[in-house]
Amino acid sequence: MEEKTMRHAGQGMPVLLGVIALEILLIAAAVLLPLNETSPLFVLLIILICVAWIPLAGLRVLKPEEALVVTLFGTYVGTLRGPGFFCINPFSASVNPAAKTVLGQSGDVKAERKSQVSGQSMTNNKISLKIMTLSNARQKINDVLGNPVEISIAVMWQVKDTAKAVFAVDNFKEYLSLQCDSAVRNIVQIYPYDVAPNIDTTGDGKADDGSLRGSTEVVARRIRDEIQRKVSNAGLEILDARITYLAYAPEIAAAMLQRQQASAVIDARKMIVDGAVGMVEMALERLNENHVVDLDDERKAAMVSNLLVVLCGNRDAQPVVNSGSLY
Repeated sequence: MEEKTMRHAGQGMPVLLGVIALEILLIAAAVLLPLNETSPLFVLLIILICVAWIPLAGLRVLKPEEALVVTLFGTYVGTLRGPGFFCINPFSASVNPAAKTVLGQSGDVKAERKSQVSGQSMTNNKISLKIMTLSNARQKINDVLGNPVEISIAVMWQVKDTAKAVFAVDNFKEYLSLQCDSAVRNIVQIYPYDVAPNIDTTGDGKADDGSLRGSTEVVARRIRDEIQRKVSNAGLEILDARITYLAYAPEIAAAMLQRQQASAVIDARKMIVDGAVGMVEMALERLNENHVVDLDDERKAAMVSNLLVVLCGNRDAQPVVNSGSLY
């Protein structure tokens, strides 16, 4: 079902003023005319007074970026888009199955607080066409290596086709929320949390460096495309998706932190050793070039050992001064 814009909706203000004026005239006629209660004309005036207000039931006020899906006796008539003060068939009804659905997203939190304060259920069948933000709860998902990670996303979306949103699915807000959870689970299972060898995240059969932590833009784009593919039949458009939280699950977070720390220590030690070896080589070359001292192989080995201990040690060296002969 495609959306049909109602172009024949009348202006509400002339109808409102006309009904008020008609009611005043009918009441004045019933009071001022010399008619008794059994007169057919008096009965007709009373009936007209009672039914003249019926067109007021068709008055609708829409603000910018709002829409109203209108049905008449179960048949879809069209969608009324604002802003403005409109008059439609008083026997028509507006439909919005997601009117009472509160997902903790933008536009819902404020309505929920108002309903809690008033103690009444606030039903508004108007459909917002604004850009909405949906932030679902954190999910615990296993990555491609089987490590449990916690992740949550924020999705920016809006309604593009009101007819599909109302009639194609039972509740388009709940439908979007479920599809977001499903899409996140499908995409996260493709990636490792951190860069891992021999992992293909693109599906081309070649290992790559993709990861949840290092490729957040790529992961978020794939999640957005996956959600859009699932909700297109509901008349929704996904504008953007962003990862708002990403971490290892608490049960393995400590172990993974130790692993990262160990990897960092190994890399740092490797850099220190490489630098120390280079400095020792440079020192020996300078001594030989300037003929400062001639060292045999045994004393070169002792000097290399001492220099490596000094350069690679965690503490400052404590020199020992030899006041005697080297030999």
